[in-house]
Amino acid sequence: MEVERVQAVANSLSKMTADTIPAEYIRSEKEQPAATTLRGVVLEVPVIDMGDPEEEKIVKMIAEASREWGIFQVVNHGVPNEVIRELQRVGKEFFELPQAEKEAVAKDPGGGSIEGYGTSLQKNVDGKRGWVDHLFHRVWPPSAVNYKFWPKNPPSYREANEEYAKILNEVGNRLFRSLSIGLGLEAHELKEAAGGEDIIHLLKINYYPPCPRPDLALGVVAHTDMSAITILVPNEVQGLQVFNDDHWYDVKYIPNALIIHIGDQLEILSNGKYKSVFHRTTVDKEKTRISWPVFLEPPPEFEVGPIPKLIDENNPPKYKTKKYKDYAYCKLNKLPQ
Repeated sequence: MEVERVQAVANSLSKMTADTIPAEYIRSEKEQPAATTLRGVVLEVPVIDMGDPEEEKIVKMIAEASREWGIFQVVNHGVPNEVIRELQRVGKEFFELPQAEKEAVAKDPGGGSIEGYGTSLQKNVDGKRGWVDHLFHRVWPPSAVNYKFWPKNPPSYREANEEYAKILNEVGNRLFRSLSIGLGLEAHELKEAAGGEDIIHLLKINYYPPCPRPDLALGVVAHTDMSAITILVPNEVQGLQVFNDDHWYDVKYIPNALIIHIGDQLEILSNGKYKSVFHRTTVDKEKTRISWPVFLEPPPEFEVGPIPKLIDENNPPKYKTKKYKDYAYCKLNKLPQ
């Protein structure tokens, strides 16, 4: 086991009815949620109805939200509620299994792959840890899937995830088309510039157990996603926060909506026209929060840089062109890009 699992820490603290948490989970004062969250205001990020018959209106709203916010929520997106419920059910059941069963799909410490069950993700510069365990595995395209990292239990885990992945691929295609047209490009150009049909969909389940001191800890520290687009399903427990106008705000939970994050690769491809959203996750004293982001990423060897059509003498490139695997390495190891 790489490090002690947060779920195990939380369980032992709950038995002791502790009112404290280990020092490595206590954030600095400038990061602590109690001190940095604007209370009493829930941020209503743009909500876009993808069932609207006016396609132009959808494109305009998605492009505006991506320029100004870097985050929006979509409803009537085409993923049936029961498919989302089943995804949530099997993911929750996996994390409720005995520890030994979860460790059966643990990351290979020397394997260099992000896939598998684990706790730490990126280099901790200050020795601090997030209050979260996770499971990563690729879900799309089928040729990129490695079932070694998919739980065998609950037995319906594979079917639920495959069904969700298949439908989500269509949602991703629609988002790419709208975002492409919103930049003044042809509908197909943005997806092609991000990897085309080889774009990898990487699922992560974040499991945030109850925390005795949610005022001091964070689930996931403030960051932008390194993906092109992230499509996220939360459970009903509040936790996602977005940085806006120098404050951290809670993002309103909408049942069965999908939360869309613009990631670093779209900011790069659009040469800064679309903004990668700066966000973090808080935790709850009583309840377990779980979220299911799917990261739409270029293949590792694929080169990503500003799209040539979006560059001219008045808009020189603001970002380097580099292989996605090199970008990811720098990001996870806190190195300059």
